[in-house]
Amino acid sequence: MKIYKCTDSPIRLYGLNVIEPEKGHFWRLSTDIMEKMPQYQDAGKRCFGGRARFITDSSTIAIRMELKTLNVDRCISLPGSAGADVYYGVGLESRFAGYIAPVNYEESSKVVEAKLVKQAKPEMVTINLPRNEQLVSLEIGIDDDANIYEPVEYKINKPIIYYGSSITEGGCAPRPGTAYTSILSRWLDADYFNYGFSGKAKGEPEFAEYISQHKDISLFVYDYDHNAPTPEHLLNTHEPFFKIVREAHRNIPIIMMSRPDFDRNPQDSIERRNIIYRTYINAWNAGDDNVYFIDGMQFFGTVGRSECTVDGCHPNALGFMRMARTLYPLVLQLLA
Repeated sequence: MKIYKCTDSPIRLYGLNVIEPEKGHFWRLSTDIMEKMPQYQDAGKRCFGGRARFITDSSTIAIRMELKTLNVDRCISLPGSAGADVYYGVGLESRFAGYIAPVNYEESSKVVEAKLVKQAKPEMVTINLPRNEQLVSLEIGIDDDANIYEPVEYKINKPIIYYGSSITEGGCAPRPGTAYTSILSRWLDADYFNYGFSGKAKGEPEFAEYISQHKDISLFVYDYDHNAPTPEHLLNTHEPFFKIVREAHRNIPIIMMSRPDFDRNPQDSIERRNIIYRTYINAWNAGDDNVYFIDGMQFFGTVGRSECTVDGCHPNALGFMRMARTLYPLVLQLLA
């Protein structure tokens, strides 16, 4: 087989702010923000939201991935926490091809390999990188008589920016491509950055400034109310966070969402939802007609609602699918 590193041309990497293969750094946060906010040091070096993309006519694809870490995560399977998954095609025509993940957490080696089959015709290949782990290297092999080409640009090449809690970060999707952020962006054929952080993203102004530094953004989605320690904290941070991003990106759509597991603590959820809605209304009353509010209560629906999470809070594949289906018509309209 012909072997390529994920940084070799014509393969392209997306959704990462640091790509230093010689150091084994494939990070979603850059050094400056992690130095300024050390609470993001570990999670910022994870590669979730990162993707490797290319086109090939190979009938076989071999993938070799080395991880720096291997962390047990409550309620998340190995393919979801330490695995990468693969899709062929683009947009709504994308189809799941397989995944690569460690067999168990007791393995001494953090190198994993897999071989997938596909049709021997040129097709887009997208590899979604792991949620919980730091990536050291990723290699792709194709048949000796096959070709590899540069991927077609995303239809929406200005990235969507997601900021929020562990749910935004993909907990507890059974594999990376089933997080709502992955599903929605795949259906839209949109580039994106995932700034979801379990227990850490709390609406800090420094992080709003970091997001604002993106030169081009197609859409901003934020939903960090789960991480706010109290409703008072959410009240003190939610609207200021919005204003920092809006000041830097005056014309982009901004979607504000509340938690999907609304009924676990209805009184607390209502108070937090009202705070988020207040940010939305204040913006609208100030003349900003490109803001949108999504009530998290509607995400899981009523029928089968209890089957949408693994622990009453974090969505499973069904819960994430329902989130993506709720958001898709609105986002499609906003980005048309």
